[in-house]
Amino acid sequence: MSEEFEVRGPHEEALEHAGHEHGHRHESGRAPLDPFAGRIAVMTAILATIGAVFSYQGGATEGLALFYKNEAAIRKTEAANQWSYYQAKGEKQNLAELGAALTAADPKAGAKFTADVAKYAQQKTAIRAQAEALEKSVAQADAASERQLHLHHRWAQATTLTQVAISLAAITLLTRRRWLLGAALAVAGCGTLVGLAAFAGY
Repeated sequence: MSEEFEVRGPHEEALEHAGHEHGHRHESGRAPLDPFAGRIAVMTAILATIGAVFSYQGGATEGLALFYKNEAAIRKTEAANQWSYYQAKGEKQNLAELGAALTAADPKAGAKFTADVAKYAQQKTAIRAQAEALEKSVAQADAASERQLHLHHRWAQATTLTQVAISLAAITLLTRRRWLLGAALAVAGCGTLVGLAAFAGY
């Protein structure tokens, strides 16, 4: 025989507890609505929705940070390959220069080596430009990754503050302390401000 378990959040238990502790039965047999509990329930639902948005944005920015970091690693490898290619062309150019020096007495052979020197120098210029462009893209991808990681931390902070505010709202229902409601609203306000800062890119 299988048993089903219901997992409920603290605010749901608080609502039920508030209904049992403070509710009185009407003639119809139903407990009257508690305005205070109702307001806290609405506030908790709004905070849960906001927290879900913050959490989603945090996950998205974390994924982007990893994507840009991976792009930087790929471009760094490509840049290293280009610099190795550049070095190989430089060695060929050196050998061509040596050949030109050794065949100075033979104009035909000397001309061939001189043409090779010019060819390798031209190839090195193109390879160097490509390697430098790749290094620039590495720096850009690293900067983009750092920016997304910073935003991820902001979204995570906003999510945490929203969760704390929800917990304070649940405790407010259990204890009926009005000052706790003020604390919950203050923490929720801070979380919202941090979330807006993340949305604005700060």
